[in-house]
Amino acid sequence: MAKPRKDDVTGIHTTGHEWDGIEELNTPMPRWWLYVFYACVVWAIGYWVLYPAWPLGDDYTRGVLGHSLRQEALNDVAAAKEARKEIEDRLLATELDDARKDEELMRFALANGKSAFGDNCAACHGSGAAGAKGFPNLNDDDWLWGGTLEAIHETLRVGIRAENEDTRFNDMPAFLNDGILDRDGVNDVAEYVLSLSGVETDKAAATRGEEIFASQCTACHGDNGQGLEDLGAPNLTDAIWLYGGDKDTLVETIAYSRRGVMPAWEERLDPATIKSLALFIHSRGGGQ
Repeated sequence: MAKPRKDDVTGIHTTGHEWDGIEELNTPMPRWWLYVFYACVVWAIGYWVLYPAWPLGDDYTRGVLGHSLRQEALNDVAAAKEARKEIEDRLLATELDDARKDEELMRFALANGKSAFGDNCAACHGSGAAGAKGFPNLNDDDWLWGGTLEAIHETLRVGIRAENEDTRFNDMPAFLNDGILDRDGVNDVAEYVLSLSGVETDKAAATRGEEIFASQCTACHGDNGQGLEDLGAPNLTDAIWLYGGDKDTLVETIAYSRRGVMPAWEERLDPATIKSLALFIHSRGGGQ
């Protein structure tokens, strides 16, 4: 450590720090910088007094002005709800088929439904509603529980295998797991199901599978395998598969069943939004 001294060239005192003969000048901060710093300190103290600032465990200091960004957001939401209350009431009072004929209602429903779909449905059905393995494509005409406006609205409202007393519900047996069929029987039924959609199969196995299908599967899928919408049983003849239509996947489905779940949206969304969703989904080009 060198002793602080006045530098002969600059006239500024040194700090007393020295490295390999190089000394550090104790140059004062510019006055303008100090004034800005002091102003910021004063501003911060004033902010702490006027606005919410300090956490207090499960609460926080409210500030003299009582300002709250959360309350501002809630006020904005309330204002938006009030602004669209009239058209929402009109939508709720209008039958779904009649709403499709009302240009103003449809503009609102499609915009509202698109927004709600992105927030609540796209995670499973995709942003374009094309679905994925285990999640239905909403753009085609293949609907397990019916694709009319009323059927779509009901499915949205009560869900599928959801925690709602009116939910859509039907279970396919796990034929191998439940001991109804052995592995050979499951294989034969899979061969027969493949033949229903025109896939080349083991004809002998498919013939044996047809007998099993007639005794075990027609109650839900119908005699010709075209399904029953009232039971949510899929059409097995159209080559549209929710979980996959290859042999291995069909064997897995028959052996262990599938039990997909869709939430009952009436417990999460308001009636106008559910109605808007039904109109939006039906407008995608699918439906009946």
